[in-house]
Amino acid sequence: MIKGMLGKKIGMSQVFSEEGVLMPVTIIKVGPCSVVQKKSKEKDGYDALQIGFEEKKESRVNKPLNGHFKKYNSIPHYHLREFGVDKLDEYQSGQKVTAADVFKVGDIVNIAGISKGKGFAGVMKRWNFRGGPGGHGSMFNRAPGSVGASAYPSRVFKGRKLPGHYGSARVTVKNLTVVDLRPEDDIVMIKGAVPGAPNSIVELYKA
Repeated sequence: MIKGMLGKKIGMSQVFSEEGVLMPVTIIKVGPCSVVQKKSKEKDGYDALQIGFEEKKESRVNKPLNGHFKKYNSIPHYHLREFGVDKLDEYQSGQKVTAADVFKVGDIVNIAGISKGKGFAGVMKRWNFRGGPGGHGSMFNRAPGSVGASAYPSRVFKGRKLPGHYGSARVTVKNLTVVDLRPEDDIVMIKGAVPGAPNSIVELYKA
């Protein structure tokens, strides 16, 4: 069985469990994905499937990618990812894989995505600094404070926590639970929050 799938984050909602507990859930449209390329241990050194998500018009694909899709008799797709697989022989190029083929209710999954970009942020937002005193005209409210290293080595050490670009990075959230599965709509409901903005692409891996 393939060990992961591609999906699109739809947004967040909430559902009641069988015990009547209200749970926050993230709704993800997972698949259907198509097998584009098979990678074998004999030829490539490992067993994996390259799968495509969201079909694309051939006129919108550049020549190198178009050649790649034609080589494996596959329809062009917007997104390509590789996922490990246990039994490579069970899959063929062009085969459709759905969420119900890979996941079931109660599964534990890891989800990776690109987090929301926050632009240029200060140290309080970016690194959770507590800030300086607010009273008696201190004028030291949100500044980072001293960062130097005296006369030697007369520079700022690498790795110092400073203001800068925040967010828009690959983030993986581990050990989330599949709460509900709706195969007719390719919808998977995950308990808790998932990285990324609505309509962003996420990768779901079986933990």
